[in-house]
Amino acid sequence: MATVKTRPGAEPALTGRQKAAILCMVLGRQTAARITERLTPDEVESISYEIARMEKVDKDVSDAVLHEWIETARAAGSIAMGGLDAAKEILEQAFGAQRASFMFKRLQAQLNEHAGLYRLRKVDPQQLGGMLRNEHPQTIALVLAHLDPPQTALVLKEIGPEIGKSVVYRMASMEKVSPEMLELIERALGPETELSLNQGLSTAGGPQSVAAVLNLIPPSLEKELLDGLSTKDPELCEQVKNLMFVFEDIIALDDRALQRVLREVESRDLALALKVASDELKNHILGAMSKRAVEAIEEEIELLGPVRLRDVEQAQVMIVGKVRQLEEEGEIVIHSGGDDDLIR
Repeated sequence: MATVKTRPGAEPALTGRQKAAILCMVLGRQTAARITERLTPDEVESISYEIARMEKVDKDVSDAVLHEWIETARAAGSIAMGGLDAAKEILEQAFGAQRASFMFKRLQAQLNEHAGLYRLRKVDPQQLGGMLRNEHPQTIALVLAHLDPPQTALVLKEIGPEIGKSVVYRMASMEKVSPEMLELIERALGPETELSLNQGLSTAGGPQSVAAVLNLIPPSLEKELLDGLSTKDPELCEQVKNLMFVFEDIIALDDRALQRVLREVESRDLALALKVASDELKNHILGAMSKRAVEAIEEEIELLGPVRLRDVEQAQVMIVGKVRQLEEEGEIVIHSGGDDDLIR
């Protein structure tokens, strides 16, 4: 049995299910029962396990959890009245900009799970690519703009660069999507997609969305798609590039951030990624490692011998994904020159 407490002025480090358990304990059995009946059996079991482990919860901890829940609920409710900007403002006022940013992303993710086209996120990318390949690029762009970046990246690989160029251009140009347009897509793709349509305009696509997707595809395909976008709209292409983070941009990480990233990367993946890296980047990465680790990586690179370009690109994409994940979780900051400039 555990007692959950916190030091004065410090925030308790709690997992999501621990917070849910404390919330159920604070709200009482009847209210907790109404909440948990909406959860899956596995989720209920996890929360029940945490409740069973907690002998006593410090009042400051329970107050902090309850406060966070109330403010998050207020922010979610404000979306219906004032939109996402109002929700973000509430969270920032309650928790400060840095923590509010993390909570807001989590809130957006929860909303996206119930937004239009969300059921297609469960479809295998190869199958989805085959289904969309013969559709008009605008239709494909509208569908992909409502999917998660990793799935979109895999679908773009399936449909190929020729169609992909037109799709990426339309995604980058996209701003607001009307429910009527989504309804047309629903009819075109068939009833099996079971689309859930928003009542108002939904934000989809745009340069930032395209940048997030291009960060997850092999550099050779990325270059083709960016060249196609540049041909159609050089200014828009430049916007996308400015929002991207590629493997060579790792040179912008300081030693502490780089060391945090390297803890998440397997030695073989790092060796593969460094095969075609610039000397400047290679020296920067190796300079953040211990002498023993450097010797191990150099030996790994030598043992690799000739490798396929796609394997190197895949390793680089994986490492970039780790960097972006750690940045989104607030564990590292990516500087792009000035003290206050951040790559987002």
